[in-house]
Amino acid sequence: MKVGLVDDREIDLDKMHGIVSSIEEVEIVFLTTSAEEAYKQIKKESIDVLIADIEMPNMSGYELADIIHSHALDIAVIFVTATSGYAVHAFELNVHDYIMKPYPKERLIQSMKRLLKKNQSTEMKGRLYLKQKNDIHIVQKQDIIFIERSGRSTTIYTKNEEIKTYLTLNELEGELRERDFIRSHRSFIINIHYVKNFSLYAKNSYIVTFEGIEKQAMITKDKVKFIQENYF
Repeated sequence: MKVGLVDDREIDLDKMHGIVSSIEEVEIVFLTTSAEEAYKQIKKESIDVLIADIEMPNMSGYELADIIHSHALDIAVIFVTATSGYAVHAFELNVHDYIMKPYPKERLIQSMKRLLKKNQSTEMKGRLYLKQKNDIHIVQKQDIIFIERSGRSTTIYTKNEEIKTYLTLNELEGELRERDFIRSHRSFIINIHYVKNFSLYAKNSYIVTFEGIEKQAMITKDKVKFIQENYF
């Protein structure tokens, strides 16, 4: 499990680092005293967990968690903070845990172990189940190039096939929380790793072409900007 740490107090950051680094099956990807720097690292590096203080200069830990939540990034957040004032808001952001300073090391270790257990118990992680009448299709998420909603049905385009389903894009978007997938348009979800080109189509939209497939998707101007800022 890959972890990022951020706290503006060096002494608290060192404590976090010492505790988390002692847990097996955990890799610390970055540690920083700046939420802005943590945000830059999140855009560059894939992590599973962010452990953050809340009240920090400039960007706060809460603002960082809000970005993670609003962009549907598949990153669990643990707040380690001296203030209780954000507890209700943390619940709204679906934060994994809210730990009050000062805390014994066992408190953070238990929280991390709950996350490890949750991740290990997730069946068929990285796959998508599609139930269709008497059949169940099991699709590797990494093989999905894009998804299109047309009328009352949805088509999932993979490297090797096209799969029809009656699941809505909202339902599929909930299953595809990985950083790879972006809701590019009201009718499309795309896997950014297959994107080859954006071609201007109208004032506020582009056509997306992909590696390995002739089919095309659509993306809004705002989503192109989002991808540029967060992935490249």
